[in-house]
Amino acid sequence: MHKKNSLKNILADTFNMVAKTQQGLEPLLAEEIKNLGATNIEEHKRAVSFDGNKEILYKANLHLRTALRILIPIKKFSALNEQQLYDGVKEINWENYMRVNDTLAIEGSANSDFFNHTKYISLKSKDAIVDQFREKYDVRPSIDIDKPTLRLNIHIFQSEVTVALDSSNESLHRRGYRADAAIAPLNEVTAAALVMQSGWNGEGNFIDPMCGSGTILIEAALWARNIPPNINREFFGFMNWSDFDAVLWEKIKAEAIANIKPSKANFIGNDSVFKVIEIGRSNATKAGLKDEIKFLNKRFEEQKAVEGGGIVIMNPPYGERLEMDDINPFYKMIGDKLKQEFTGYDVWILSANREALKHLGLSTSKRLIVWNGQLECKFHKYEMYKGTRKIEKIKEDPAVN
Repeated sequence: MHKKNSLKNILADTFNMVAKTQQGLEPLLAEEIKNLGATNIEEHKRAVSFDGNKEILYKANLHLRTALRILIPIKKFSALNEQQLYDGVKEINWENYMRVNDTLAIEGSANSDFFNHTKYISLKSKDAIVDQFREKYDVRPSIDIDKPTLRLNIHIFQSEVTVALDSSNESLHRRGYRADAAIAPLNEVTAAALVMQSGWNGEGNFIDPMCGSGTILIEAALWARNIPPNINREFFGFMNWSDFDAVLWEKIKAEAIANIKPSKANFIGNDSVFKVIEIGRSNATKAGLKDEIKFLNKRFEEQKAVEGGGIVIMNPPYGERLEMDDINPFYKMIGDKLKQEFTGYDVWILSANREALKHLGLSTSKRLIVWNGQLECKFHKYEMYKGTRKIEKIKEDPAVN
C-alpha cells in the first residue's frame, strides 16, 4: 500500500512564499503582506517574496487584493536544455508532495534564451514526475487541469529553474462574482489597485460614471467594508493538499467575516449601455453587495453629480474602438462635464491614451503609472475645486518622467 505523505514533513513551521502580481503593483502587495504579519518581505519584478506559516499562507490567499497567486518554492536548479530540466525535476522526491493516485497539473513560464516554449516546459516537467512514479510503482498519476491534488509552477529565468507549489490553483483575480469577463477588460486586481492607490478613505460618495460591469465599484465596496476579496471562493489549491488544516481555515474565515464592517460610502455607477448595467447589478449581487451599489443607465453627458463631493474613479475608452479624430473631442467633453458637474470631487482617470488625456483641459495634481494587462496606462488625479484656485505644484512619480 502506498504510504500517504504529508507536507508537514516538508514545510517548516516558517517557510518561504512568493506572491505573484502585475507589473507596478509590487509596493502595494508588499504592504498588504506586511499587514498579514509576514516577515522577510522582498519586492521583485511582478512578485513579492515573504516568510510565514500555514496561517499566513491561508490568509494570503483569502485577503490579498493585489496578488494573483501564492507560490511555495521547493527547489531551484540550473538547466540549459530539456534533458537538464527533466533531470532536475525528477531529482525531487515527489512522494513528499503527492501519492501515485493523486492528480497533477503543471504551468510553465519562461524568460530565457534557452527555453521559449512554456507548454514544452510543462510537458517535460510532467514527464519527469510521471516517470518517477511509474518506475517505482508501474502506475502513473493522472492529469487534472481544473482541481488537481497538486498544481505546480515551473518558472525559468535564463538558466535558473524554480519549482514551486501553487497554493491558489486558479488565479486570485477571479473572485467569482464577475459573469462576463469579455466586456470588462479591467481585471479585479487592477481595479482594487486603483482604489488603494487613490488614497480614498472609504467614506462619502464614490462614483464610477463609466462603470461597465462594475468591477471598480465592487472592488471599492469590498475594500471599504473590509470584505476579503476571495471570501466567496469555494476552492483553493491548498485544500487538496494532504496537510490541509480545515479547522484552521474555518477559524481564519470566521475571523475575517467578524471583521467585516458597515459601509460609510455611497456607491454609484453609471453606464450608457443598459445590458452592461444589468451585468453590473448581477455581479454586485454575486459579490454580496446588492444593496451597496446603485447602478444607473445614463450617458456621461447626462449625469449629475451627487451633492457633497467625494471621489470619482473612471476608466474611459482609450481609443481602440473610436477613431483618433473622435477620441480627443470625447475626452474634451469628459473634462468639460467634470468641471461643470463634479465640483468638490477628487477625480481619478485611467487611460493608455496620453494624447487624449491632454484634451481633458484639467490640471493634474498627481500622476501614477498602472498597467492594464499589457497596456501602460496613466492614472491621473484631478482636484475639482470650487471657483478659481492657484494650481499646486504637481506631485509626480519619478518613474513618469
